[in-house]
Amino acid sequence: MTGKRIKIVENILNANDQIALKNKNRIEAAGAYSINLMASPGAGKTSFILSTINAILDENVQIGVIEGDTAPVTIDSDKISAAGMPAVQVNTGGQCHLDAVMIEYALDQLPLETLDLLIVENVGNLICPAAFKLGTHSNVLISSVPEGDDKPYKYPNIYRGLDVLIINKIDLLPYLEFNMDYFRKGVEMLNPDLQTFAVSCKTNEGIENWLAWLKMRISRK
Repeated sequence: MTGKRIKIVENILNANDQIALKNKNRIEAAGAYSINLMASPGAGKTSFILSTINAILDENVQIGVIEGDTAPVTIDSDKISAAGMPAVQVNTGGQCHLDAVMIEYALDQLPLETLDLLIVENVGNLICPAAFKLGTHSNVLISSVPEGDDKPYKYPNIYRGLDVLIINKIDLLPYLEFNMDYFRKGVEMLNPDLQTFAVSCKTNEGIENWLAWLKMRISRK
């Protein structure tokens, strides 16, 4: 009797992708637009979400947020709730990413039918989140100036699958050695058609450009 080799990783990803498709169909049926927001720790994901919420409050847009974290804390989801939007905290149990099953569970905890926009704040990581589909419409990455200008060269996979890149904390450019041309060149080699917005959540510079893109996608839904 000969042994049979099973491709475990491939099987896991296939099962995940099937659930991700169910999630997307469910979000579509509810009439919401959804984004998977990724970044390294400290890049400013929660601050960016709050800036988006504050900038869009007068537009009568209802936003729901799924917060992914490796620890059983509600720090980020509490901030979103305090801003007046529904939020669900997902504890990954130490896993370095969210997956479609976690999103499926979180969707049950949100008033999905009332939402115009669903933001999934993935776990702070530039490797694992790139491999797992969640069922969202767009993949968005925040890359902050203090992280350095070499991130596209060190973590190419996450840049290849993006729809939008946010360059955050541009208010710090005068104080840090960050070569914007070198950074953008690295991004363009991996994803030449990527939509990019340079912003500062502290000064709100560039937020209006991001908001215009976002509102156009929401209106299409």
